[in-house]
Amino acid sequence: MKRFPAFDPPEYVAWKPDPALVRGFRSTLEANAERASIVAALTPDSKLELYRGLLRARLHDIELKRWVRTGVISKAWLGTGEEATTVGPVHALERGMDIVAPMIRNAAACCEMGMPIADMLRAYLATADSPSGGRDLHVGSFSHGVLQPISHVGDMVPVITGIALTFKMKRQPRVALTWVGDGSTNTAAAHEGTNFAAVQRVPAIFIIENNQVALGTRLAQHHLPPDFKDWPASYGIWGATFDGNNVLDAYAATRLAAERCRKGDGPALLVAETFRMGGHATHDEREARDTFPPELFASWGKRDPIGLYEEYLKEEGVKAKQLEEIEAEVSAVVAKAAAEAIASREKMPKGETALNGVYANGRQ
Repeated sequence: MKRFPAFDPPEYVAWKPDPALVRGFRSTLEANAERASIVAALTPDSKLELYRGLLRARLHDIELKRWVRTGVISKAWLGTGEEATTVGPVHALERGMDIVAPMIRNAAACCEMGMPIADMLRAYLATADSPSGGRDLHVGSFSHGVLQPISHVGDMVPVITGIALTFKMKRQPRVALTWVGDGSTNTAAAHEGTNFAAVQRVPAIFIIENNQVALGTRLAQHHLPPDFKDWPASYGIWGATFDGNNVLDAYAATRLAAERCRKGDGPALLVAETFRMGGHATHDEREARDTFPPELFASWGKRDPIGLYEEYLKEEGVKAKQLEEIEAEVSAVVAKAAAEAIASREKMPKGETALNGVYANGRQ
């Protein structure tokens, strides 16, 4: 895809495929027979839809970064480098039936569940026609199956567990999914919610998004041992690890988890190994660069989830021209959405509407 020197991480600007990593992308898929079977069953169109999803995720974030640089907004929370950890799992679910609760870094879950990108961008502008009517920059739309997150990381675990419990009580073959940052695994809410889900055997999927850092605290500074591979067993539930930069591995692992959930086998705990290629938000990117050695950014930069997937698709017979056409199509959609969102600034919420839609506002 096109690289943006003003907005992309420097490691992505001059990105070139590393032959060993390109081979590793495919060998990861072949290493697990169950996942390989799921990937093999994907149609060419489905694989290209995953590509579109990755592009939507990246271009949405680039648009937000452009807004920050031009003074439209003050900061933005991005998922650059972690797109596959969001896009793959969402595509493994059933749109219109399943429910997801993204963290703010998983904003791409919104458009992949069917939300208009313009609405996602309007949320940052707090316009009257944004999903929350200007009350919150967190994005969600329950009619699209997306539960709006809150800033308290880890708190969506018990919420999604409660939703999954209703699916179980109503005997509905539905799945509820949320992501948990490596830092938010330390919260009581995340632990209590996971434990309750395990005991009640609800159809919930929890994805520990191990991007190696909690705000500005490296994983080794807040968690021992240096990974989460033993966590599913500690709760007595099924689990697996997947490559968070490989959208097909993310898709297949989540598909397996969802199938287990629908059969009544209880919750699943998946661990996505990935890396945050920027700051906690756009305001502290320089600090993020000081948190880790440059070599780590360089190493993960070579594993750009979009670049590696493009190489995989080319090996599968997709022509570079077709990928360029898809990119142009998605770029046009995002650009149009951004223009629509900017136009919405003429519709800012009025003060007298502040209590509308609030669950409890004290009115008699």
